[in-house]
Amino acid sequence: MNTEQLHWFKSSYSGGEGGTCVEVASCPTTVHVRDSKNVQGPHIDVAPGAWSAFVTYAQQG
Repeated sequence: MNTEQLHWFKSSYSGGEGGTCVEVASCPTTVHVRDSKNVQGPHIDVAPGAWSAFVTYAQQG
């Protein structure tokens, strides 16, 4: 899928003043992650299960 056609959203932990933000777009088989400051730059694609495990780990702080 062309990443320009995805619905990207910023992390709920990202502040409104810009700076370092992560954007995520999900599809049934892939979660796309990119830097909001460089939307045309590289991004990573991971399986939904891997993303879920990452988010769970990150929330444990």
